Amino acid sequence: MKKLPSLLFCLLTFGGYAQENEEMAVKNTIEAFFKGFHRQDSVQIKKTLAGNVVMQTIAKDEMGNPVVKTQASSDFLKSIVAIPETTKFEEVINSYSIQIDGPMAHAWTPYTFNLDGSFHHCGVNSFQLVKDADKGWQIVYVIDTRRKGGCK
Repeated sequence: MKKLPSLLFCLLTFGGYAQENEEMAVKNTIEAFFKGFHRQDSVQIKKTLAGNVVMQTIAKDEMGNPVVKTQASSDFLKSIVAIPETTKFEEVINSYSIQIDGPMAHAWTPYTFNLDGSFHHCGVNSFQLVKDADKGWQIVYVIDTRRKGGCK
């Protein structure tokens, strides 16, 4: 009976450790995505994406109403590679909030986007990931917001 508390402690500690490892793996996938993004390396970006990834952004129409715009991943990759080398851009992730349930994960990442060393816009990325048995965590859906003000 005296060993039961020790056993429970070990099981709870291991469960927390496993969750932390999965959260780190999700974060690593997103960081690899942005590493490829900043290097304009479409091959590296593709390694983080599921084949059927959905990429969207929430913009505003002429009247200021929210509009969801969808972009094919191939068009996204072409647009990143086409950015001139003289243009310096960086998306800085300010924090991560990661939730995991088995093979599904969600990451909420507020960010600031800088263009040529100056603030351009900010917003939030919402990533949905699925854990593939062979490839690990893969991004299956990303949607973001973009605004010029109200940034933290």
